[in-house]
Amino acid sequence: MTRFSPRAALRRAAGSLAAAGLLAAASLAGAAAPAQAAGLPVLAIGGPAETALHPYPESGEPLHSTLGITLDNTGADEGDEDYETEFTVTFDLSGIAGVADVAVEDTSDCEVTGTKAVCTDQGIWPGLRGIDDLLLTAAEGSEEGDSGTIRVTGQSKGATFTPFTTRVTVGGADLVMEELPFKERTNPGDRQKAPITFANRGTRAADGVLLGLVYSRGLDIPERYSNCEYTEGGPGSRGPGWTTALCSVEGSFEAGATYTLATPLTIEVTDRAYYDMFVYSIHENSAAQRTAQRAGAPFERGTGAVLKAVPVKAPAKGATARGGDLNPWDNFHEADFRTENTADFVAYGDKVAGAEGTTVTADIGFRNEGPAWVGYVRSGEPVATLDFTVPPGTTVTAKPDRCRAVTAGGGYREDQKSPAPRYVCDTSMSVLDGGGLDLPFELRIDRSSVGAEGAVTVRGPWLQNPKLPFDPKPANNTAYLIVNGEGEGADSGGTTGGTDGGSGEPSTPPTSAPDPDSSESPSGTTGPSESASSATSGGGSAGTTGGGGGLAATGSAVLIASGTAAAALAAGLLLFLAARRRAAARHA
Repeated sequence: MTRFSPRAALRRAAGSLAAAGLLAAASLAGAAAPAQAAGLPVLAIGGPAETALHPYPESGEPLHSTLGITLDNTGADEGDEDYETEFTVTFDLSGIAGVADVAVEDTSDCEVTGTKAVCTDQGIWPGLRGIDDLLLTAAEGSEEGDSGTIRVTGQSKGATFTPFTTRVTVGGADLVMEELPFKERTNPGDRQKAPITFANRGTRAADGVLLGLVYSRGLDIPERYSNCEYTEGGPGSRGPGWTTALCSVEGSFEAGATYTLATPLTIEVTDRAYYDMFVYSIHENSAAQRTAQRAGAPFERGTGAVLKAVPVKAPAKGATARGGDLNPWDNFHEADFRTENTADFVAYGDKVAGAEGTTVTADIGFRNEGPAWVGYVRSGEPVATLDFTVPPGTTVTAKPDRCRAVTAGGGYREDQKSPAPRYVCDTSMSVLDGGGLDLPFELRIDRSSVGAEGAVTVRGPWLQNPKLPFDPKPANNTAYLIVNGEGEGADSGGTTGGTDGGSGEPSTPPTSAPDPDSSESPSGTTGPSESASSATSGGGSAGTTGGGGGLAATGSAVLIASGTAAAALAAGLLLFLAARRRAAARHA
């Protein structure tokens, strides 16, 4: 029986968000995967390379650190969900005897017995997910610098597991990022200084720090520093238009000291801004941390000045050398920006012709003519919906995977297999400037009629509130698909039919200026209802994330969604916050 306890639901949400890249910064892959047994899925066990423990106190209860372990089923496809198969994850604790004590929450599905902890769970599905955490405290009698390892293995009849080993050390750095007071209501062209400041409140120095900067498409940091490396659209799957910078700052960052950038960053609000986010984080620099933060994405080093950090407060006496982070939950902050801007969504239809009984392909959709990109980066909800009414005398024989059948009035329709009079197709959480949706429908012409037409409308996701709040030109939100129009000059954007008014535009997609972001490349996108089908079997997208199929992008290029978030660089510690805010946004 599938469990739906709040904790189990949270773990499933964690897997979904991690596929969006929000756990990438805190999870490292385990050992090389063994040969897959009998076609079973292979789950890679991962987690932090090192967990630091607060030293055992002279009085009072010791403070605990959390060890979070993840399972990554990267080889599976959407639709391969298995919510029933049970599995166990076993922790060999013999390597931390005398170094750390292990406990679990009262509500956990894990049990600690001697030098072993066993967690039981069920459900094997694609992507990254978490299991119950272990609570680690320094053992009585342990000393600062003591360390050991925990080996993690898994077992199930329905999957094989790669093992994973993590190190536990008493004492460590505790890098804490200070929050900056950004002005969050902005206009295109605004610039703000970002004097990023952080402190080390731990028991050991940090040997270099890794500053992480993640910002969405409407923001820019013009300087490309030579000790930073950059990637567009990754790591993870926050979606197209996100930039991630990882800056390796050299030095010994002592316990008790506070540091700030020698030269503040400049955050620029571009002409493409609407809803945007800036995430800034700090970690101790190490090969393992850099690998985790990169999450497999390609990075390119900057060529500008060197980004440096200087002390603003002297370190406390007695600082010792090096260690892990005692509290990774205070390593980051994020800021939202709401810019006064607009985005013009323009629908396009098509003209098709054929004799009775023939099947034709109609290409319909919409384009975002800008200037802004629109991304609901908090809620993850669709930006818009393409609403298509089937022309009379025709039957839809194949639709894009991201589209669903509805009644003639736009209501829910349980039957999704037989032809319907109307279809709606949601975008994902973001639509780029120059992007949109390209949707091929196959229609059979059942009876010959001259100029039969069906409306193609881009609107808000909710039928009861169809207005697009960012769109200043609602008149071009509707175009038409015309079947067997009179003469070659028939115009699918005609002024007849429909209740919202025709667009007056031709049937071909609107053209856009080339996207200035040359680092983007056309790609399919990912999401719960996606299929990588071709134009003959599914829907395509351009400049959107989530859902849809794999048509080549037209207009400006599309970055892969690789899946909220997202959301990349952001450390695994972003998971709770992102899930909570997304839930709050849905109920706002």
